[in-house]
Amino acid sequence: MSETPDSAVRTYTEQHRAAFLDDLAAWLRIPSVSAQPEHAGDVRRSAEWLSAKLKETGFPVSEIWETPGAPAVFAEWPSEDPGAPTVLVYGHHDVQPAAREDGWATDPFEPVIRDGRMYGRGAADDKGQVFFHTLGVRAHLAATGRTTPAVNLKLLIEGEEESGSPHFRALAEQHADRLAADAVIVSDTGMWDEDTPTVCTGMRGLAECEIQLYGPAQDIHSGSFGGAVPNPATEIARLVAALHDEDGRVAIPGFYDGVADLTDTERALFAELPFDEATWLRTARSGAAAGEAGYSTLERVWARPTAEVNGIGGGYQGAGSKTIIPSSALVKISFRLVDGQDPDRIQEAVTAWTASRVPAGIRHTIAFQPATRPCLTPLDHPALRAVARAMGRAFDRKILFTREGGSGPAADLRDVLGAPVLFLGISVPSDGWHAPDEKVELDLLLKGVETTAYLWGELAAALGR
Repeated sequence: MSETPDSAVRTYTEQHRAAFLDDLAAWLRIPSVSAQPEHAGDVRRSAEWLSAKLKETGFPVSEIWETPGAPAVFAEWPSEDPGAPTVLVYGHHDVQPAAREDGWATDPFEPVIRDGRMYGRGAADDKGQVFFHTLGVRAHLAATGRTTPAVNLKLLIEGEEESGSPHFRALAEQHADRLAADAVIVSDTGMWDEDTPTVCTGMRGLAECEIQLYGPAQDIHSGSFGGAVPNPATEIARLVAALHDEDGRVAIPGFYDGVADLTDTERALFAELPFDEATWLRTARSGAAAGEAGYSTLERVWARPTAEVNGIGGGYQGAGSKTIIPSSALVKISFRLVDGQDPDRIQEAVTAWTASRVPAGIRHTIAFQPATRPCLTPLDHPALRAVARAMGRAFDRKILFTREGGSGPAADLRDVLGAPVLFLGISVPSDGWHAPDEKVELDLLLKGVETTAYLWGELAAALGR
């Protein structure tokens, strides 16, 4: 009896498993830490390694694209089918800093396999999830007898994601013609857990600011002047206290402009997930849940905008007392944004709100970091259904849907290319992104290979002309 296409994919994947893991381990040994200047050469070496491996995989085009910072890798494999849709895969090859003394059981850049897991910095975030595309496309070809993919396949793997992607949008705009696609697949997300395969449908955006308040030209005596001049530390506390109303809503005028409430369908999809709040609180190391009234915990972290104080300070903070009115105080605030919110308008609203609350005698400055836009996949888009079908074939079970509370550069690709963004990841919460002993579950990594082997045919059928 001949193999079905799905069983042929599994057979091919298993036959090439050992070589695939050896190659991944070799890539993980390159400490491509974009945030540390001393590793700039390693980030470049990582890009060169990946570009060469993509050529070896079969991509006829594989190039290193320069930026003012770290290099990105672009690869392209056109389909021989007339009318084949074009799909762009996004990921990143840089990693977070890591050192043995941070708490790693082994050298973070000498990957090891234990108990069905590969440990090493970048194993899940994001080298492992980029690399499964190499074996996936080869399994796709082997199982279908094709010589080219069923879609025009492109890859863009950046080298600065862990440093905030400062040059990514400019890179996408510079090469927009070569990156043009009918759909974008972002492989830098995860699943609900080991037993619950899920597809992410959105990521929140991010705006960050630091507000500085200045009062007296120097610290002054609180006995001589207290109660008679404005105190920057007191005013920063008042500013923070005014950030939310009694229902946990952000109290900045205009903050919710453009925000659409969740639909019944979206809430029903969230409710399908096996969420246990007590377990979630233990993971959060918190004694209670809190937030905007009228929304569940998942709705708050996935689908509602937020304002969080990340740091606050001012005045004397050493041992004992120092009776002063401090000359300055500061607060750092981050705003997670949802679909419909524009970061530029949020910055304008925050700037106006701050100015309106600063009293006479207090000078203030406000500085924003580069913002990240939110990104949401339409639930009725045929490409999303194709991703869910491909993952369902790999996992042989119903696929549920999540969102991510964090942020990434996916919206830049959506805005520049005008293409829908889909998320495909197999990482799970226990993988420990950015933490000591980061790992990837090998069985799930191979499920990622299978999913992409099915995905190109599914997308060709869903999007083909």
